[in-house]
Amino acid sequence: MGFDKLVFGKKDVQEIINEYGSPVYVYDEEILRKRCQEMKNLLKYPHFRVNYSAKANTNVELLKIVCSEGLDVDGMSPGEMYLEMKAGFTPDRITFIGNNVSRQELQFAVDNDILVSVDSLSQLKLLGEINQGGSVCLRINPGIGAGHHDKVVTGGKKAKFGIAMEDLPIAQDIAASYAMTISGLNQHIGSLFLEPDAYVAAAAAILGLAADIPSIDMVDLGGGFGIPYRHGIEGRLDLADLGNKLDNLINAWVAAHRPITIRIEPGRYIAAECGALLGTVTAVKENYNTFFVGTDIGFNTLVRPVMYDSYHEISVVPGQDRPYKEYSKPVYVVGQICESGDILAHDRTLPCCREGDALIVHDAGAYGFAMASTYNSRPLPAEVLLEKDGGIRLIRKAQTLEDLWRD
Repeated sequence: MGFDKLVFGKKDVQEIINEYGSPVYVYDEEILRKRCQEMKNLLKYPHFRVNYSAKANTNVELLKIVCSEGLDVDGMSPGEMYLEMKAGFTPDRITFIGNNVSRQELQFAVDNDILVSVDSLSQLKLLGEINQGGSVCLRINPGIGAGHHDKVVTGGKKAKFGIAMEDLPIAQDIAASYAMTISGLNQHIGSLFLEPDAYVAAAAAILGLAADIPSIDMVDLGGGFGIPYRHGIEGRLDLADLGNKLDNLINAWVAAHRPITIRIEPGRYIAAECGALLGTVTAVKENYNTFFVGTDIGFNTLVRPVMYDSYHEISVVPGQDRPYKEYSKPVYVVGQICESGDILAHDRTLPCCREGDALIVHDAGAYGFAMASTYNSRPLPAEVLLEKDGGIRLIRKAQTLEDLWRD
């Protein structure tokens, strides 16, 4: 065993912290582009598009890279759609997939010629009042859910998302009453699946619905593609197997019905592995036979472990050279937020830490900075990009105390 000193095997961790502060998010352009390309090549079916689910990470410089790779994008709010257009996505490459949104938010999408997906009958009526005679996509709840935690299961009878399949005839009547064309269906069953069966089953279900609505020319199968957060334990999602199963399903459907555009909407798979969060060990102690490694990475900076019980691999980078030695018992890695739940990792096997050591929290590019806050009035960290040509570039400045005061 030994210490990691480089993030993504490329740049010295301590040098990055010295330059940009701690904590700091770091992204690798090469990994981001590779994940985009893997999703683009998932299917052989010719009428296939990928929508990046930008809620995973909306940094405009990363959005520009995703746009340059030829992916389209989803927006969950006017703010996301605004940033996506600033990054270069034209309105025809954006889909607004809102949930319980206001008239003003729907109006924003309509005013910008962005296709809207509605997820309830009441939202369909509201959109009809705003955009009579327009096109609409319906988000369907297929009654099937999947995910690593109850809070990320977005399909099924207890999920708040989507229109129940049995209510589809009512939705058709509502759309007809406003002379609206149902041009697409979409769904999302949940997040972080590593086995394909539930996803393929849900795809078959939504295609079955599309068969009976001739106006539909697009079906979005959803996202949720997982990545192996537990390195060396979890295997990667078998994209070849998933792609083959989907291709077989889609080609059989097209042969029986009509050509159709197929979309997917990965977020985590695109962004997670290209991002790492660097921080600093600020305190080390043993209380009541338990070791605690205190850091400046609280749940204000990375909320996933607290919100979802999520696991992230953590590497220790020593501030000064020393032999590798592990703690004699599992360790808690904790943040500086005044909450007992501010735990980044528990019961971990880690090398012995000292104040001033650095930490690498791996696979933090999705739902990391995007969900960060200024709780406890702690400023947001900087974000930097490791460019494919070997350079490093600041893509978001760290907040200052003065930023917390400004209106």
